[in-house]
Amino acid sequence: MASTLADRYRRWFVYEQDAHTKVIASLQSVPAEGRLSAEYAKAVGLLGHIVAARRVWLYRLGIDTEPVRTLFPENADLADVAADWQAVAKKWSSYLARVEDGDLAREFEYQSLDAGRFRNRVEDILMQLFGHSWYHRGQIAMLVRKAGGEPAVTDLVYWCREAVADTPP
Repeated sequence: MASTLADRYRRWFVYEQDAHTKVIASLQSVPAEGRLSAEYAKAVGLLGHIVAARRVWLYRLGIDTEPVRTLFPENADLADVAADWQAVAKKWSSYLARVEDGDLAREFEYQSLDAGRFRNRVEDILMQLFGHSWYHRGQIAMLVRKAGGEPAVTDLVYWCREAVADTPP
């Protein structure tokens, strides 16, 4: 079990990396004819959206210097999205490796993409990002199935549960 709150977020991010790897594999499982479908394009676009959102928050937290112009990439290519995820994940891993519990309560201000100015705590944004990914991975799973592929099983409980030996009654 994670000993600190920061450790918990690091653990959840390791889970998220695994889940996204499985989502990429599920998208790769879609047969060639399914990759021409609107469902497949939407699924890849949603994964691109998850990655773009992660990149936006890197920028807002002052970790990345290049702003993101759009949260919904059009005509996203799976190989490009997967490579972008690897680059973004590396930056998040580096950031989270340095985070301590006190950093999670830090408030910061940022400019939203719709021109509003806001303030949040780091912890709130991390929770938003995890929830955001869960939500869209569910949508991607449904779209992958419609496109003829095998959806990834990405529930947290499947990732963290441990098998135990059966004991006789």
